[in-house]
Amino acid sequence: MSTRRKRPTVADLREMKGKRQLTMLRVMTLEEAEAAERAGIDIVSIPPELILNPQYRDAAPTLFSMPGDNFFEIGTGDDFVRWAFRMFKAGADCVYCSASYATIKRMADEAIPVVGHVGLIPSRKTWTGGFKAVGKTADSAMDIMEAVKQLEAAGAFGAEIEVVPVEVAEAISKRTSLFMLSMGAGTGCDAQYLFAEDILGTNRGHMPRHSKVYRNFAAEFERLQRERIAAFQEYVADVESGAYPEEKHIVRMDPAELDKFMKQLDAA
Repeated sequence: MSTRRKRPTVADLREMKGKRQLTMLRVMTLEEAEAAERAGIDIVSIPPELILNPQYRDAAPTLFSMPGDNFFEIGTGDDFVRWAFRMFKAGADCVYCSASYATIKRMADEAIPVVGHVGLIPSRKTWTGGFKAVGKTADSAMDIMEAVKQLEAAGAFGAEIEVVPVEVAEAISKRTSLFMLSMGAGTGCDAQYLFAEDILGTNRGHMPRHSKVYRNFAAEFERLQRERIAAFQEYVADVESGAYPEEKHIVRMDPAELDKFMKQLDAA
């Protein structure tokens, strides 16, 4: 007899820290969320509009779900609190925040579980030199450790650690109570984090070093687009030739009623 798995809580994730590697995906659609649920993924990062979809929890009842957006899309600390309350009312398990430590503390003070971000933070990449690894020197690695301590002090329960040397990420993960989500930072953290678009091969842009492609959806989408164009072209040709519509596509009137209608038209 199979048992349905239970959706983990923040307390559950803390209990699992250091015991096994969890899996995490960034998913963008209900279809991807349902696939993650059925595949046994542990954690998903999602756009806010997805958690607000009334169908989301039907598709992903046991996924630990983390909505998030860039801080400049949400606003100030008070804006974040109001936003986070909406997310939780809709079924979120935590929220992602790359804003200030003060904003994270503002939410944590309201008992909102928050995941911060250290290492390469895309929304702050100008401060670390763009899209490149962070923490490759002792001083910059200590800066990451200090950021983790600041997140701890602010009340965050976890942090994404992105494109940081594996040795640095492992050493930090062992020295923090935060649940560490590794994106290109090796297996010394608590979960591995990839984007569904990279795994599925739908990303046609730059492929990050840490990404791994498991399928080629882009080729399938291109094939479907060719089929779509061909079907539309055949429809145009059928209309022009009179091949469409056929008898099976239309409705005809009873002959007696048609005769009566035509007589009424002629008399009008």
